[in-house]
Amino acid sequence: MRPKRAKSVLAMLTFAGVTLIPLASGTAMAETTGAVPQAVGQAVLQNATVFGDTPSNTPVSVSLILTVRNQAQLQQYISQTTTPGSAEFRKFLSTSEFANQYGQSPLVIQSLVNYFETFGIQSSVYADNLDINLTGTAGQFNKAFGIVLKNMQYLGRTFHGAQEAPQLPSYLTGPVLAVLGLTNYSNFSTNITKAPASVIKKLPNTATSESSSAPPAGWETPQMVEQQYDVTPLLNKGDIGQGQTLGIVTLASVNPSDAYRYWKAYGISSKPNRISLVNVDGGAGAPSLASGSDETTVDVEQSGALAPGANIIVYQAPNTDYGFADAFAQAISDNKVGSLSVSWGESEDAVNYTIAQGQESPNYAQVFNELFEEAAAQGISSFAATGDFGAYQAYSDLGTTDLSIGSPADSPYVTAAGGTTLPTTATNLLGALGINIPQQRAWGWDYLFPLWQEFGAANEQTWAEENIGGSNGGYSTIFPEPSYQYGVQGVNHFSAVQWFTPINNNTSWSFNPNPPVVQGENQGKRAIPDLSMNADPITGYTVYSTLFDNSSFNGPWAYAYGGTSFVAPQLNGISALIDQAVGGRVGFWNPQIYHFATQPNSPLTPLDATGSSNDNLYYSGSANTLYNPATGLGTPDVAKLASDFKQGGQQR
Repeated sequence: MRPKRAKSVLAMLTFAGVTLIPLASGTAMAETTGAVPQAVGQAVLQNATVFGDTPSNTPVSVSLILTVRNQAQLQQYISQTTTPGSAEFRKFLSTSEFANQYGQSPLVIQSLVNYFETFGIQSSVYADNLDINLTGTAGQFNKAFGIVLKNMQYLGRTFHGAQEAPQLPSYLTGPVLAVLGLTNYSNFSTNITKAPASVIKKLPNTATSESSSAPPAGWETPQMVEQQYDVTPLLNKGDIGQGQTLGIVTLASVNPSDAYRYWKAYGISSKPNRISLVNVDGGAGAPSLASGSDETTVDVEQSGALAPGANIIVYQAPNTDYGFADAFAQAISDNKVGSLSVSWGESEDAVNYTIAQGQESPNYAQVFNELFEEAAAQGISSFAATGDFGAYQAYSDLGTTDLSIGSPADSPYVTAAGGTTLPTTATNLLGALGINIPQQRAWGWDYLFPLWQEFGAANEQTWAEENIGGSNGGYSTIFPEPSYQYGVQGVNHFSAVQWFTPINNNTSWSFNPNPPVVQGENQGKRAIPDLSMNADPITGYTVYSTLFDNSSFNGPWAYAYGGTSFVAPQLNGISALIDQAVGGRVGFWNPQIYHFATQPNSPLTPLDATGSSNDNLYYSGSANTLYNPATGLGTPDVAKLASDFKQGGQQR
């Protein structure tokens, strides 16, 4: 919606007993003000090198994220939509219904819009009434928020930001959850990884010499994924996701033609023009490896391969906090997709490491949590990659070696995708390395540690510390344990293999060549992942991208790729198959799959063996339990899973 210009005198508006007085056009900020939280931590803003004020005519985009109304009622409604027998079971809301019940009121939104328009800042409001996109200049935002935007540099990144806290008139601060975009610091990374170069050198030459259109041999194919996780029975029934639409949120652009060539190379019949691109906040720029376009390519290729009849909408946004939030807001408010996946994120530590010092608000994590709540209320199944640094996700961005998990996979309203390593019998690659893994296990590269001499390392400790790879899993420091995890064996009591001794805020490893197995207890926090599939690059995948041409890769093909960013889009594609099988959206997976896991003939296979056969470099399963913090509820049997969803969780 594009609101009209504010008049010089407007009627007073009332919200929650507070009188909102829209200012006259051109009026300076009111004397009584209150701070509103930004997203990027003050540690970044205060430690950045400043090299001058941002020119006042610099275009700036800001997202004003508002708080959900009736939060407890919304959470109860989501619970009812996933509870068989409930009057609200799978009765999902439209975006307008969500906005009317849980978004901010039109009066509140108009008051905020009027305020910013007095400074010449233009507004557009997302249909959910929770996100107002503001566009203007640095000078206009300086006046509106009482700040001075400056050009900064931190860790090699150049951006603009304000070192002082943004202010709004006190009557406007209540509904504001967070202000995103005053700082356009790029802090998100992909959850994609490759096998160690020294390991790849030991593998047989899998490059294709006959034709650049043929994929490298020996790596995991879409057909192998279908067989390993029992997707094939659905496909054999003609369920290919037709009539369904997948959504992908990403911070790097994609070349759609690469996905079509990937599918063709693997013999997957796909209708033309099934991919649509939506550029959010101006888009993510031209496709490039530097920006992470290989990640987006993986998302499209993997999701589309498993649901070849489904359409795909790719929401491409700039790698900024406001871009990331707006991409979700656009995808969810559009409400065109039945399932949604994301393979980008950061560690929880990177989100809240200054909270304890009182320098940062925890609201930033709540921004994404609200969006996933909206998705759940509208029946959109959401999936997020957890990360690829085992139990130590903060090593990827802060360099610390404490236990940490990934965000936004930490939200209780998203299905967090973890990773496994395939058994040696399923791939000749492990056999070529002389590695025997008898059965599918949690992805953790500890199985490489004893082989340090084979790969030319100086010693085992150095080799281990250079290969911190595994399925991210563990416990949130932000979100409490959701009700669907209550009483699930393994969530609250776990085993841990101490290959490394985690120390908070420590940046050096403490390697244990003979790791003890210890017991631990969850302190009432959200546990991730929720379920897992193959993500180990050593038992991993190929990627087709023309961006690989004229590089060190095998023409347009790359191999030895993996990461939980393969699992999230695979689940996205599987979700489309299940929605088709059921005849409509099944909605938020987690309450349903945790229920399925406790029933006879469960569609999920736990990876619960104790010790280092099922750990992610720390967390391991306990014997005879349903949940392992390295792999969640385990691996899915998709045909059984579809049957359970179709029967509403009743015993087959």
